[in-house]
Amino acid sequence: MSQYVSRLAGSRHRHPVPNRLRLPGRHRTPRRVAMLSVHTSPLHQPGTGDAGGMNVYIVELAKRLAAIDIEVEIFTRSTTGGLPPAVELAPGVLVRHVDAGPYEGLSKEELPAQLCAFTHGVMRAWAGHRPGYYDLVHSHYWLSGHVGWLAADRWGVPLVHAMHTMAKVKNAAMSGCDTPEPAARIIGETQIVAAADRLIANTAEEADELARFYEADPGKIAVVHPGVNLDHFRPADGRAAARARLGLPRDAFIPVFAGRIQPLKAPDILLRAAAELLKRDPSLRSRMVVPVIGGLSGSGLATPKGLQKLAAELGIADLMRFHPPMGQDRLAEWFRAASVLVMPSYSESFGLVAIEAQAAGTPVVAAAVGGLPVAVRDDVTGFLVQGHDPADYARALGRFVTDPALTERMGAAAARHAGSFGWDTAASGTADVYTAAMHDHRLRENRRRVRSHHG
Repeated sequence: MSQYVSRLAGSRHRHPVPNRLRLPGRHRTPRRVAMLSVHTSPLHQPGTGDAGGMNVYIVELAKRLAAIDIEVEIFTRSTTGGLPPAVELAPGVLVRHVDAGPYEGLSKEELPAQLCAFTHGVMRAWAGHRPGYYDLVHSHYWLSGHVGWLAADRWGVPLVHAMHTMAKVKNAAMSGCDTPEPAARIIGETQIVAAADRLIANTAEEADELARFYEADPGKIAVVHPGVNLDHFRPADGRAAARARLGLPRDAFIPVFAGRIQPLKAPDILLRAAAELLKRDPSLRSRMVVPVIGGLSGSGLATPKGLQKLAAELGIADLMRFHPPMGQDRLAEWFRAASVLVMPSYSESFGLVAIEAQAAGTPVVAAAVGGLPVAVRDDVTGFLVQGHDPADYARALGRFVTDPALTERMGAAAARHAGSFGWDTAASGTADVYTAAMHDHRLRENRRRVRSHHG
């Protein structure tokens, strides 16, 4: 079994779990998986609307599963009229569009009312196949989990679920200006945790949160680290060349933010930290550029010009560069050009962007929350900051200003660290989870049939 599939073991966890993935007797991986992503399509550009790291996760995982002979069909909600019912994303990976509610104008918070329609669409697609067409359901995020719960039960197959984010965790860590997740989501997540045959967590910390906040059965939790596309994100020909291609000053200090523009991701902290750096060293104004890459999302939609207004108030509007979300190759170029990536998030289940930047040879200054302490090796590939005080981020960033060579030293270590997070390894670990879920499901079904026969 893959060494990257681990259990909640060790004294630091409240719920030690035995390794139950070593299965006796014959066992098999699925031939075909129904993967569910209700609220965001794997075809959408990450960084726009509700598309983010989960989109990257689903796309890359599905491609690598297909490469090891596990076909994947991804069901997602149609958000544009006239979409074909099915699109081949890659060999062995099919995206199925499901009509559920109006194509446009529905926020993620309004989607629970469309789960019945979405489930109906999934069932219609399945009805055209022979029994046993799907061997397993893998749902992503709680909305998909409710559809997966019903589909897995109807098809007689196991349900594997990935939370990606959790309402209770977000509410415990949210910024003062953000909106708490509703009780309906918490109830829904609790139901999915109880119903799933297996739960995939990105990190041991997330696994511990599942057990602690949602009373998940520790025996059902497996940890599989997400990966990074090492073909797209790599150091290439160096920082100076990347800056020349992007029209950036060769010797500037360039701290970059990349992600959805919303309070949870806290891009404002980078702006405030940049203003603090200027206060300490006014000469930085002629040699600092602060790019922000991403689109409005979530509660950030309420203040579409909020960051620009803040930059003006802080007196740093001339240093800012706002860019819309971009494809992986272009994003990798910005990471290679940056002095450092800044991730001041209040909550991150893993933080794929941190791994992507490091794979491109760029260190990271990040909040010590969620999966970021796994993604970033503190004082080796970057710095982890406790809390969200802009002055603390300014101090961490200041170390790169006073010692420009630190970017290259930490960047080299960052690329080595990120190299261990390949998607092939994540797919192998996920396949192990599938195998365990199918094995346990067959055992339960056999026991049920025996009880029924003797009853």
